[in-house]
Amino acid sequence: MATSIEHRQIAIVGAGIGGIGLAIKLRQAGFDDLVILERADDLGGTWQANTYPGCACDVPSQLYSYSFAPNPNWSRKYGKQAEILEYIRSVATKHDVLHHIRFSAELLDARWDEQASRWRIDTNRGALTADFLISATGLFAEAKYPALPGLDTFAGKAFHSLHWDHDYDLTGKRVAVIGTGASAVQFVPEIQPKVAELVLFQRSAPWIVPRMDRRTRGLERLLLRQIPMAGKLIRGSWFTAIEGFGLVGFVDKRFRHPYEMLGRLQLRRQVRDPRLRRTLTPDYMIGCKRAIFSDTYLPALDKPNVEVVTDGIAEVRPHSIVLRDGTERAVDTIIYGTGFTSIPSAFERFTGRDGVSMAELYRKQPQSYLGATLAGFPNFFCTLGPFGAAGNQSAIFMIESQIAYIVDALTTVRTIGARRVEVKPQVQDAFLDEMDRRSAQTVWVTGGCTGYYQTPDGRNAGLYPNWSFEYRRRTNRFDADSYEVSA
Repeated sequence: MATSIEHRQIAIVGAGIGGIGLAIKLRQAGFDDLVILERADDLGGTWQANTYPGCACDVPSQLYSYSFAPNPNWSRKYGKQAEILEYIRSVATKHDVLHHIRFSAELLDARWDEQASRWRIDTNRGALTADFLISATGLFAEAKYPALPGLDTFAGKAFHSLHWDHDYDLTGKRVAVIGTGASAVQFVPEIQPKVAELVLFQRSAPWIVPRMDRRTRGLERLLLRQIPMAGKLIRGSWFTAIEGFGLVGFVDKRFRHPYEMLGRLQLRRQVRDPRLRRTLTPDYMIGCKRAIFSDTYLPALDKPNVEVVTDGIAEVRPHSIVLRDGTERAVDTIIYGTGFTSIPSAFERFTGRDGVSMAELYRKQPQSYLGATLAGFPNFFCTLGPFGAAGNQSAIFMIESQIAYIVDALTTVRTIGARRVEVKPQVQDAFLDEMDRRSAQTVWVTGGCTGYYQTPDGRNAGLYPNWSFEYRRRTNRFDADSYEVSA
């Protein structure tokens, strides 16, 4: 006798901020037949995966939290990894969604079955089917390594910031750090006092602006507990301040000058050596790459045991790194601060109606409708899909907008008794044309740099080129006329 395959109404991939928020809001809307597939053994997404020293958020805690679950007890202005992870866990526990999570269940394949009008899903813990599939996979959970000759010959210790080896003692070691992204900016000041030598290999200098982090006082926390409106006012003020970065991103590049002046003043104040200051001065417009908030990175680079190297790496040898000019630098340890893959591996495993994966479509052209769904993928939704992330706002604000849209879509489908919903190709094409037009003169495209904000051919890789409050308006209600909805 054939074994029946488990079936669920809704399958969510990922138990990070998006997946947990979705489960909470879906349950509140009456959808309880759902499962969250999480490849790790704990929830939290990027905040479970990244544990390197100094790991913290670069959005103030009062804004980097669910609007429906304010936390008056943040210990710092900017939450650190462990505290953010505990916050996510507490919200999931309070809203009773833990029993929906299937831990250590990695998605291997998800294919749309046209005949059965459902998704067929394979995981390392077995197969299942689902009427609706939602991707809540994060963008910062899979390491990207540099393509350097000889990497596999290195005989010392080497690891990526995403896979930090906390059992390895860096004290007294000669350490090479490759990369100057947001992770490196956070962990370099933490390890600099411990190591004998730190050589930072910099391809391009990041824009560093003041962070002004601090511990919150007990009186502040008491006030927020007693007067919830105070928290809403603080959240609103931070939203407004961060939303203002859109002036640089997609309104007019001339708005960048005050921000660049702030970065240059920070550099002049914190780095004494004029030659080092020149090395650490970015050669592109602020906002073209992600600007980074830090009060400790630049002072760490000005210490006697640190050297910033801008010459390219020719090869890695068992006990050294060789530069293109032939100089050889002996090192004991290599730490890769080279960021994350731009296309999550799950995108390779989502295959739509025409047998094409989401990743194949993305490589051809970043595409979606509102960053929340994709033509050719019936009964499929996602959080932070292409053009569903903002360069000027908390990711949680965008995620909550997508959650509201998805829940309203599924509620509409349930109300009218439909079994299938798919965005019309012409609607998605019009949305992508709009994104291209609005992106053409943005600092992300014309700011003089390359990075994960741009595709290989220099286009916007998926940031929403408009105000996030305008995005909230567009996703406030499911626009059923933009979809093919059928029984």
